[in-house]
Amino acid sequence: MAQAGTQMRLAVLGAGKMGGILIEAFVKRGLVSPKDIRATVGHARDRKNGAKGGVSLGSDNREAARKADAVLLCVKPQTVAQVVDEIRGELNEKKLLISIAASVPTDYIERRLKAKVPVIRAMPNTPSIVGEGVTAIAKGKFAEQKHVDAAQRLFGAVGRTVVVDEKNMDAITGLSASGPAFIYIILESLAEGGVKAGLSRELATLLAAQTALGAAKVAIETGHHPALLKDTVTTPAGCTIDGILELEEGGLRVTLIKAVMKAAQRAKELLIKDEH
Repeated sequence: MAQAGTQMRLAVLGAGKMGGILIEAFVKRGLVSPKDIRATVGHARDRKNGAKGGVSLGSDNREAARKADAVLLCVKPQTVAQVVDEIRGELNEKKLLISIAASVPTDYIERRLKAKVPVIRAMPNTPSIVGEGVTAIAKGKFAEQKHVDAAQRLFGAVGRTVVVDEKNMDAITGLSASGPAFIYIILESLAEGGVKAGLSRELATLLAAQTALGAAKVAIETGHHPALLKDTVTTPAGCTIDGILELEEGGLRVTLIKAVMKAAQRAKELLIKDEH
């Protein structure tokens, strides 16, 4: 398998929203040359110009996989079986298959491939669109460290990467993959509070978003526990402690915990059962 660099030939099967984000990032960071990327989409309406930015765009998954060193599977979970069966004959132990399909374990893909193909399971999230994503990476039975390294170089183009045990992937789906939606609700609510207090909606939204961004950056760069960081903002008999009291009475903490748990449970339920 070629290293993740300009000489890598990459097939992106299912170049929808996330697939498109990843392609753009790979090219922008110089990880893969546009001429070495073959992308596929499922519908003719998605192939408006046949190619974009020098990237070949078509619908033949087998052809794309045949000419690739690595295959990035970006299809929906319920489509994985069909696509894996379709490209099985084009894969071998020298080619890397990376799947970003939620809930689909590596051993499910490995059993369908019926060969010692190195498989990596990855779970990126939507902030990848601005280069601030986080991608969890887990390796399958036949994947080696060099395959993990290649996946980290690729997904490093859209943010941070973490290498995890695959048993944690459903929980990660509930937290970091679903989490942006939870954060957007919090941002919207904070902005509404600002509007209620007399701010314009535009200003309130900007303040809420930048405050969240700054707080997150402090947590990451200091490595301090969120509770400790909260205490640095909360002065005795001040404004913040009154606001925190309202949050606690409203059950925000428990509600967010339950939201992550519910999303993680749903990820388990999406698990595709092997027909064989």
